[in-house]
Amino acid sequence: MTTQTEMKIYSKSHFKDETIDLNYFENWVTQLKKNNGRQYERYEIETSLGKTIVWGLYTKEEHSDTLVIFPGARTSSLIWDFDKGLENLNHKMKIFMVETNGLPNLSDGSTPDIKSLDYGLWATDVFNKLKIEKAFVAGASFGGLICMKLGISNPEKIKAAFLLNPGCLQPFSLTIKNLYYNLLPIIKPNKKNVLKFLDKAVFSKPNHRLSDFSEKMLLDYEVFAISRYKDKTQKPYYMNKQLEEVKADTYLLVGDKDLLFPYQKSVDNAKRQIKTLKETKIYNNVGHGIETYNKALNYIGEKIKNYH
Repeated sequence: MTTQTEMKIYSKSHFKDETIDLNYFENWVTQLKKNNGRQYERYEIETSLGKTIVWGLYTKEEHSDTLVIFPGARTSSLIWDFDKGLENLNHKMKIFMVETNGLPNLSDGSTPDIKSLDYGLWATDVFNKLKIEKAFVAGASFGGLICMKLGISNPEKIKAAFLLNPGCLQPFSLTIKNLYYNLLPIIKPNKKNVLKFLDKAVFSKPNHRLSDFSEKMLLDYEVFAISRYKDKTQKPYYMNKQLEEVKADTYLLVGDKDLLFPYQKSVDNAKRQIKTLKETKIYNNVGHGIETYNKALNYIGEKIKNYH
């Protein structure tokens, strides 16, 4: 078993100007808090990848259930609470939103090799530092891969895992359409191109959308993340045979309008390879950003509430 000191750092991502850029992000968080009328608890823990920041909701209260959230690549875990989205869980529990190392957030930029189980060991480290014995985990896209790594390295930490359009059940789609909308904002990171990507790949309007305020917040964040963050983090990959080693109850939630990872292939591979797969939910007219879709969060809350 890899111990904390032995974790091999594969790459280090960083902001172009640490002081200015982290300040921008802090201001962005302040706007979100203000709009949501919320105070998030803030944990700064020392993990095997350096400093890791975790946002908390209701974590100081006595609740029997705990949910730990891992975000998608090029996002912050706070995106799950756009428009107070976490209220859609309809179940009071301790919620920890982890800012995964190597993504554009306040955590350090060090990452392990994505093909190894080190992200699972890091997640275990996060649990231990936050004194979480066992919890439900949910991961969107890149975060789904982290949930599965944890489900292999330390399944005893997981009550059940919820994968939302995960990035580990198939290779990234190479269709012309998907590549076009994904590369457009990277080649030219302006609001127009980012909005085009969000409209075509992340959401599916009018069914799956954010409020005007939250859409602007996401736009601002994406332009900032693409233009200010030197991203050297490896992208999610199809875990294939590794998935057969997952030992945690798993639920799969997919949107039928996900351009990045077309849902049918994810469903087929999960059914074939994850022995502990409990259920699959397919949402119509929902894009890749399913973590912002109210009915998906309703479903997660319902499952947690009735979980035995």
